[in-house]
Amino acid sequence: MTISVALFTSDLRLHDNPVLHAAVRGADAVVPLFVEDDGIRRTGFDAPNRRAFLADCLVDLDAGLRRRGGRLIVRSADVVAGACAAVAETGAESLHIAAGVSGYAREREERLRTALGSVGCTLHVHDAVVTALAPGLVVPAGRDHFAVFTPYFRHWAATKMRGTLAAPRTVRVPDAATSAPLPTRAEVRGVSPGLAEGGETAGRRLLASWLHGPMADYGTGHDDLAGDATSRLSPFLHFGCLSAAELVHRAREKGGPGADAFVRQLAWRDFHHQVLAARPDAAWADYRPRGDRWRSDPAEIEAWRAGLTGYPLVDAAMRQLAHEGWMHNRGRMLVASFLTKTLYVDWRVGARHFLDLLVDGDLANNQLNWQWVAGTGTDTRPNRVLNPLIQGKRFDPQGAYVRRWVPELADVDSAAVHEPWKLTGPDRARLRYPDPVVDLAEARARFERARGLG
Repeated sequence: MTISVALFTSDLRLHDNPVLHAAVRGADAVVPLFVEDDGIRRTGFDAPNRRAFLADCLVDLDAGLRRRGGRLIVRSADVVAGACAAVAETGAESLHIAAGVSGYAREREERLRTALGSVGCTLHVHDAVVTALAPGLVVPAGRDHFAVFTPYFRHWAATKMRGTLAAPRTVRVPDAATSAPLPTRAEVRGVSPGLAEGGETAGRRLLASWLHGPMADYGTGHDDLAGDATSRLSPFLHFGCLSAAELVHRAREKGGPGADAFVRQLAWRDFHHQVLAARPDAAWADYRPRGDRWRSDPAEIEAWRAGLTGYPLVDAAMRQLAHEGWMHNRGRMLVASFLTKTLYVDWRVGARHFLDLLVDGDLANNQLNWQWVAGTGTDTRPNRVLNPLIQGKRFDPQGAYVRRWVPELADVDSAAVHEPWKLTGPDRARLRYPDPVVDLAEARARFERARGLG
């Protein structure tokens, strides 16, 4: 009997999973393996919100495999040691894994290739599992990646994407494969109280609802903070509970301006992955250095983290992050601009805080989006500054989003909700909300001097 291992990483799904599909088709039995990687824990990437969501994903994946006659094998170890132990235990002749783009993922792949080769087990690495198109598939002439999104998107949209794969009907797991107990969300401490449920089942349910309704208005409503008109699928994409390729195909089948705008956002995700694949050091080093000499004011940084800057839209977004482990994309852009350009604090400070809380936080999207906003990344307008007052009046004109997350301002009318410091008399006396930590005009002038703009 031939045996293969399907080593799950960021592809915790049964539907449209090239790793699992190839492992099932290429052997008589399969070891569906997930290793709770000690290396991930050592990097500090094992944050509570992601650990809790991951536990949901693994429980759901195990349930799906059991409905097909299989089960999930879980180990807690160094990923290479855990994989090699499963190979030795079952006599597996091949191991399948999704290609990654981070420096850590590449090192993991090389270590696996060396270790498995020494015991006669073949490693198969599959592209376009985590992304819709494989990083490196779409490149400009004479270069290894696109540094600007618009030309990348033009080529991305014209490139044929692989078809989707059905979930396997049956999965036969060898009896010799042993597993540690599945982790559960209840075991994790420090989880955001409003964290969403994880797993492929929840993701596919949310996807079906999105495709058959809200997506149609995404083109015009995606920046409406109070309306919350985004898909909220990013955590499921991050953990691979949903396939980016399948989402592109299904959105294109529905068609319309909303679908086009949604597909464009999926292309942005691929864009950042291809940048990180070509420049792994961009996870922590400036992609385009600007000679910044960042400030470090602990009180201002803590006010930003706590949602107490005195700028209601910034504070609302930061409090949403703390409560849900997620933030509206417009909010992400605003709070990142406020930290890096208004307070002129190193983008790495903000990126680390996001990674500590975001359930969808990954190196490609989190770090490169932070660099984009900070002006050290791929933005062609690196010195743009998002004004929280203008943003509030444009994307939360009635203040509903602010009132939802900043209860101190629940009774402030829309004329003053974004500038509560302008209240006078008894209204100001009753206000239990901080004054702004910085004057916007002074902060902008400081940033422009730092960047040599004035």
